[in-house]
Amino acid sequence: MHRLFISDLHLSEQAPSIEEALHRLLETETAMESLVILGDLFEAWVGDDDDSPLADRIREALRRLSQSGREVLITPGNRDFMLGAQFARDTGATLLADETVIDVAGQPALLLHGDTLCTDDVDYQQFRLLAHSPQWQHDMMAKSLDERRELAQQLRAMSIDAASNKAEDIMDVNQSAVAAAMSAANSRLMIHGHTHRPARHPLGEAERIVLGDWTRDCGWLLRESGANLTLENFAIG
Repeated sequence: MHRLFISDLHLSEQAPSIEEALHRLLETETAMESLVILGDLFEAWVGDDDDSPLADRIREALRRLSQSGREVLITPGNRDFMLGAQFARDTGATLLADETVIDVAGQPALLLHGDTLCTDDVDYQQFRLLAHSPQWQHDMMAKSLDERRELAQQLRAMSIDAASNKAEDIMDVNQSAVAAAMSAANSRLMIHGHTHRPARHPLGEAERIVLGDWTRDCGWLLRESGANLTLENFAIG
């Protein structure tokens, strides 16, 4: 299997170079059989009825990829947790659960965005529980697109303000949460994003691989080629 894992692109109209880098990746990685996006593909996703030019361009790019016979797997993140069944139909992608185990490099790997591992950030976990509730999402979808976009901007501003007042370690993963998740999944390999701290962490006989976020300068991917895994970064712009 030749598979690529990416996360945390935070696509928006304000960062066209990142979108261009994604299109370039999809065009040049001709050996890729599978693309796994582990959350926060978009800076914000206000619903599958999003009719913005950006949303349409990404739908089309992923549709072309899936129609070419490549597998596209997507785990929603904390910015685009409202990605849903219509987006999957529009793109030919498969939406994954918050935690999914698949075979990677010959062993079961636990895939997730990573925000659920940051259990020390109690305020965020409380908001996450609310925002993932069916009632909250129903009420959100009852609003117009313009109202949802405005609310998304407000929530993002509040998140930035809250993060500026939190210790760095609070926004990183909790090691006990990592161990518990891997044990429950019976997996010795975990792959996630979210923390923007790309690294490979040996855990005895196990390993946790953290994907990096894409910026105007640099992007990150994890490449699976047979039994080999390589964490790579590349220039953007």
